[in-house]
Amino acid sequence: MPGKLGRTTKQRMAILRNQASELLWYGKIKTTAARAKELQPYVEKIITKAVNTYDLNEEIDVVTKDKKGKETTVKSVKDTPKKLAARRAIMAKLRDLQEVKAFNEKKAEFKARTADVQHPLMEKLFNEIAPKYAQRKEELGQGGGYTRIYLLGERRGDASEEAIIELV
Repeated sequence: MPGKLGRTTKQRMAILRNQASELLWYGKIKTTAARAKELQPYVEKIITKAVNTYDLNEEIDVVTKDKKGKETTVKSVKDTPKKLAARRAIMAKLRDLQEVKAFNEKKAEFKARTADVQHPLMEKLFNEIAPKYAQRKEELGQGGGYTRIYLLGERRGDASEEAIIELV
């Protein structure tokens, strides 16, 4: 039975959603040990769903007409229904984070880099994290175990146990 963390259901789910999003975005976060232990299975289920469906794409031919009536055929890559369902289920469990402009990056460069990305966290999950763990699953024959928790000791102010949770 999952712990309640001394919160109502809405508050607890908001904490898990926010911390899972931050963990997937940054790869490592510092939190209390109890929250880290609750967050670990939550994130691992999300990553497992992404690993199982990240490569389910289909290519379709799109025929477009220009102003002169000339038809051109373009190949387009589209998600299969199973991948789309998984993507939507994952989006319901995470908060959508936005890209941040780099320190020396110009506004035009930032806009060009982020023009075609609507959901940056989903893109990172399906394009970077899931292929990495799928390759690990093939090489080691190990599915799961995507996160690691380090206990740091007690916090000075309230003596709660602190921990770092990170992606392996």
